[in-house]
Amino acid sequence: MKHAAIPSKPSDAHGGMVWIPGGTFAMGSNDHYPEEAPVHRVTVDGFWMDAAPVTNRQFKAFVQATGHVTTAETMPDARDYPGARKEMLKAGSMLFTPTGHPVDLRDWSQWWTFAFGVNWKRPHGPNGNLKGLEDHPVVHVSYTDALAYARWAGKDLPTEAEWEFAARGGLEGKEFAWGDELTPGGRQMANTWQGQFPFQNTMLDGYGRTSPVGSFPANGYGLVDMIGNVWEWTDDWYSERHPGDAPKACCIPENPRGGREDNSYDPRQPGIRIPRKVVKGGSHLCAPNYCRRYRPAARHPHPVDTSTSHIGFRCVRRDRPEAT
Repeated sequence: MKHAAIPSKPSDAHGGMVWIPGGTFAMGSNDHYPEEAPVHRVTVDGFWMDAAPVTNRQFKAFVQATGHVTTAETMPDARDYPGARKEMLKAGSMLFTPTGHPVDLRDWSQWWTFAFGVNWKRPHGPNGNLKGLEDHPVVHVSYTDALAYARWAGKDLPTEAEWEFAARGGLEGKEFAWGDELTPGGRQMANTWQGQFPFQNTMLDGYGRTSPVGSFPANGYGLVDMIGNVWEWTDDWYSERHPGDAPKACCIPENPRGGREDNSYDPRQPGIRIPRKVVKGGSHLCAPNYCRRYRPAARHPHPVDTSTSHIGFRCVRRDRPEAT
């Protein structure tokens, strides 16, 4: 079933947003990573969603208006990180660095570094700036930072179900947000990684890192960059798997809110109790040979206190559209 898109109405409250009509859809996938399964029917009400991820220009306006200091600009509290080396307890963020040679893809530390002095104002390094990046999605923002912006803007962060419904653009059962082919007719539909990750990016899409929002085609609802460019925070706690499908149509979950905070911790780090939220959409680092998560059904856990160079966000509003 294909849902008809309803264009946004220009107003102060909904400027830059698109109305997503809501409906019932098959959430998840049984064909890829285990955390995406099982496919299950979900119903979401209509809502407004930002047409694009929040940009550096928009986030700068928020910081100037509120004085907000991001997580990446704040000294970590040693009590939150038992066993951490003292020299590592400095302000910074996770920065991707290409390796230049093949590495063991099971070891993400080969290409990720906790870089001191890196934050949303200096996304590529401590000596960098935002020149030429004003219309790129803001990165190096934690869940707390994204939520603070949303509250300031009179908005919220999407649930995982809302995000996935919107990303599908009205297409039911398709692999990607635009159909069943990653590059239909050879056309690059999103900012992802072409080549062998993490050392060879052929940049067939024209970008080695983030791209200006709207550089690739919008989906069926008029939303850009729902796939690739940057992962996007949602408001749902992470769970290892989706719940099973409802046995009857009367029991389909409506506007579900995801997992539980106390079940969202990383079992590989029993000494660190940092809860994790779901991020969606994949990023410019997703490649055919690694992290094939450039799909609406794909999902990934991320600690709420950690920012990176490939995670951003967009916002929603849940008020109804004005009558026509």
